[in-house]
Amino acid sequence: MQALSVFSTAKIFILQQKIRLQYTDFSNGPLQPALKIIEQNIELFIWNKNMKQLHPKQIELLEILKNNISDPLTLEELAARLGVSGKSVAFHHIKQLEKKGYLKRNPANPRDYIILKDPERNVVYLPMYGCAKCGPEGTILSGTPTRVVPVDPSMIYFPACKGFMVEAKGDSMENIIAPRDWLIVEQNACPKNRDIVVCVNQGEVMVKRFSKDGENIILESQNKKYSPIVADRCSFHVEGIVRSIIKRNF
Repeated sequence: MQALSVFSTAKIFILQQKIRLQYTDFSNGPLQPALKIIEQNIELFIWNKNMKQLHPKQIELLEILKNNISDPLTLEELAARLGVSGKSVAFHHIKQLEKKGYLKRNPANPRDYIILKDPERNVVYLPMYGCAKCGPEGTILSGTPTRVVPVDPSMIYFPACKGFMVEAKGDSMENIIAPRDWLIVEQNACPKNRDIVVCVNQGEVMVKRFSKDGENIILESQNKKYSPIVADRCSFHVEGIVRSIIKRNF
């Protein structure tokens, strides 16, 4: 714990230096990459220290989950891979990984999960969902992800456990979002005016610019050939706010 405390203090120092550099002429100079490397090494050290707090079966389980993230195993299959007595033991270790901050499961779909940190690749994994109709009270997050995408943590400015991705379709948000672009989205049901959101209106998943006009919610397209939509008060809900766009024009 003493070593962990020292390195946590060191990380705070590095962050303080980064803030200081932002107000000098050296913010984009040669010191910045060095600070980034030091920060990453400190994060990796803290991760390795935390790994020692895991039961050997939990370390093994984390590796199994990582290797099967695109085709999640059932509890029976996980128990068999771990060589434990039954599903309840495998479930206990899953809950421990969640409690210790290594794993985040989707409450609506327990086989959908995110590994919050991968020390070997320094990535986070985000589930990708399709923009398909999901019913008047549905949510795209209750379905099975179409894939799981490794993402550089520097692209995520919110807790990774709240993140998901969708692939854009259509031209309604052109000049900002093109068809087939990947959107990194924060689960957040309280957007501000002019935020771009992933939402469900009358069972249809949309990517639109959100605004309020009195008691009405207006969903606007970037492409002016599409008229604004007044959201249906009974069926409308926001899935999340678009935080980053990965351009995929080819």
